[in-house]
Amino acid sequence: MKKTPLHRQHLELGARMGEFGGWDMPIQYAGILEEHAHTRSNASVFDICHMGEFELSGATALQDLEKLLTCAVHSMAVGQVRYGFLLDDDGGTIDDLTVYRLEVDRFMLVVNAGTAEKDADWIQGRISGSTVFNDLSADMAKLDVQGPKSREVLEDVFGCLLPELGYFRFKEFQALESCVLSRTGYTGEWGYEIYLPNAAAAGLWDKIVAHELCAPGGLGARDTLRLEMGYPLYGHELSSARTPVATSRGMFINMDKEFIGKENVAADLDDPEILLVGLQFANKRAAREGDKLYYEDIEIGVVTSGSLAPSLGVAVAMAFVEPEFADFGRALDVEIRGKRFSAEVVDLPFYKSGTARG
Repeated sequence: MKKTPLHRQHLELGARMGEFGGWDMPIQYAGILEEHAHTRSNASVFDICHMGEFELSGATALQDLEKLLTCAVHSMAVGQVRYGFLLDDDGGTIDDLTVYRLEVDRFMLVVNAGTAEKDADWIQGRISGSTVFNDLSADMAKLDVQGPKSREVLEDVFGCLLPELGYFRFKEFQALESCVLSRTGYTGEWGYEIYLPNAAAAGLWDKIVAHELCAPGGLGARDTLRLEMGYPLYGHELSSARTPVATSRGMFINMDKEFIGKENVAADLDDPEILLVGLQFANKRAAREGDKLYYEDIEIGVVTSGSLAPSLGVAVAMAFVEPEFADFGRALDVEIRGKRFSAEVVDLPFYKSGTARG
């Protein structure tokens, strides 16, 4: 398995390690529930160095990205981040990603670790000859500091005030190191993503972890935090087997432009076969991916992600269901280990008190 530049730090902190997207990653340190609660109340730092980063530049970079991505790129300001999908010719989701507009004709894509190689091949095969593609992944580290106290932590660590950043905005920032600092917040809390050279990652990690308000967080807590926010995970809610319509219901898809896979996306928007819904249980019995959903003994869907929601004290899940069963308030049965439990279809996010937008 691949290792991030922080692998030694994780072992020294006693992290329980596991494979994720081909990388040996920290799953938990003190425990998922404790790390989850600490992120919601204080701040946690996550090693996200396994993610991929690509730079596209040149006079044709914008038009190429408009064709490749579902989100509108031309309307982005320099310093803005936008979320979208990379689709294949049939509209299947190759990846979900964020695009950063670094300059008028220079962009950075941040992609999932498990699909990075496939993404790079797909993009390079479909850009203009004058667009320059540069894979930054091997040399770039990424630390996510998330939680309502994240700004306080980083200002103490950096010894200066952070730039004022709106939601889904970024700036190139010079403090202890030259870095790109963005504010998106995958956990639903106020937070920052720090992109910096690999060689500088361990030193910054150590300083952040040493702060009294911050603790290391593993991928286990990161997953329960994202599930409480109803955010999709590639390989669960998103895959090449379907367009992103079932998951996004048309969000992050600009139908006023041409993009690869648009024809099948349009067909799904007109008549979706399945839709993603949130399910909330009355107890802590968590459903898992693949558990089947029923309505009056008729199988009508399948769970894509499920867990205890630590902030709510009950189990929640996301699931694909036939559209006629996707209305809020509907009671459905979920078969968990051979026994059926009732769950209610609810609006997302499950956790509505996040601080991400400030």
